[in-house]
Amino acid sequence: MDKVDMLVIGSGPAGRRAAVQSAKLGKSVLVVDRGRRLGGVSVHTGTIPSKTLRETVLNLSGWRERGFYGRGYRVKQDISAADLLQRLTKTLDHEVEVLQHQFMRNMVKSMFAAARFLDGNTVELTTDAGEVSQVGFKNALIAVGTRPHRPPEVPFDRKRVFDSDEFLELEHLPRTLTVIGGGVIGVEYATIFSALDVPVTLIESRDTILDFVDRELVDDFIHQMRDRGMTIRLGAAIQEITSGDMGVNVTLSDGRKVRSECLLYAAGRTGNVGSLNLDAVGIAVDSRGRLKVDQKTFQTSAANIYAAGDVIGFPSLASTSMEQGRVAACHAFGITLPPPPETFPYGIYAVPEISTVGQSEEQVRASGVAYECGIARFRETSRGHIMGVNAGFLKLIFSIETRRLLGAHIVGEGATELIHIGQAVINLHGTVDFFVENTFNYPTLAEAYKVAGLDAWNRMGQA
Repeated sequence: MDKVDMLVIGSGPAGRRAAVQSAKLGKSVLVVDRGRRLGGVSVHTGTIPSKTLRETVLNLSGWRERGFYGRGYRVKQDISAADLLQRLTKTLDHEVEVLQHQFMRNMVKSMFAAARFLDGNTVELTTDAGEVSQVGFKNALIAVGTRPHRPPEVPFDRKRVFDSDEFLELEHLPRTLTVIGGGVIGVEYATIFSALDVPVTLIESRDTILDFVDRELVDDFIHQMRDRGMTIRLGAAIQEITSGDMGVNVTLSDGRKVRSECLLYAAGRTGNVGSLNLDAVGIAVDSRGRLKVDQKTFQTSAANIYAAGDVIGFPSLASTSMEQGRVAACHAFGITLPPPPETFPYGIYAVPEISTVGQSEEQVRASGVAYECGIARFRETSRGHIMGVNAGFLKLIFSIETRRLLGAHIVGEGATELIHIGQAVINLHGTVDFFVENTFNYPTLAEAYKVAGLDAWNRMGQA
């Protein structure tokens, strides 16, 4: 039986980073993935496909130029599903190639098989061809990711009713679309297809969407969605979904009905842990298949078995998953790491983008800290005017007593790139004076930090 220092189950962001970090420390590593290609959910059905789809839609639709040329402007008049998938296929092939080369350079071995724990130091591996083998390990990382939640009452058929994995298999663009779920995935797909001028209805049973984001940003985001013709149904649960030759009908608990050609169900995800035989190593999971770990080391209840990525739940971001995998690998081999930064950014690749770091205004208010906000609207910057940006803004929140930046929140073009300026200032304990005293390139959208900083500084006073 072969033995390795680190067994990694799953080759997504957490798994790949843990594997490479372990190899950099001179350890023997085996990555096991039950898919047919490396990359995991992130590369094949999650982060990379949805963001590639978004970029393709924005390019072909001419969305970014409509501020100048009007809402009827398009780069390509007749956009097909094949147009969208062409770029997607090229991007995924490149991602897999880069990952394979990275493993090769670092002498990380990989195998396509389903893993099943036999005990705390042994797994059984079964390939698609039915070949069974065993591998011993000193340490293991579970990074199997998640799959879409599929309630039995939803009539999934891959023709009219899809989950978020299946949605990439669309053979044609729908004439109308209903999206159930006001979380990150549902909002991203709803706004992407709305940018293609597909009439979209977004349904969320709660009274709001994206409830972890600053409310002022969400209110502006919802206004932008409605302004371009999206229908948003909040605060009503799904009573029934039926599908037939004429389309999909959704009945809400308040009696309203929504009809569309296709439906995307994107309400929740479940951990891919069913085949791991976790009982053999004494690891329990919750009702959604998520594992509980030590948030500093990412150890499970079995000391030599770690877990990272979406399978441990919040925040379920590719960026944080990578760091979780690296931290777990370092801890497994006795490498002491400094404490993590106070904050990390969230990026929501909707149309428009949303990105946030630090505390929201609601959180600051609840903490009792006296604060002031600074706002900069992109349409009021020279760069925004040049680009034809007519919506979106940056919001900075400062402590009045310490003058430190507490939170940075952006909705609009380039939000996921711009947020890192705010992230750096927060984690370096910077104050409002940083933005007032420093010069930003002109014209840029980043100049909005200067404008928002001055806006808050003028209210806070110079003392």
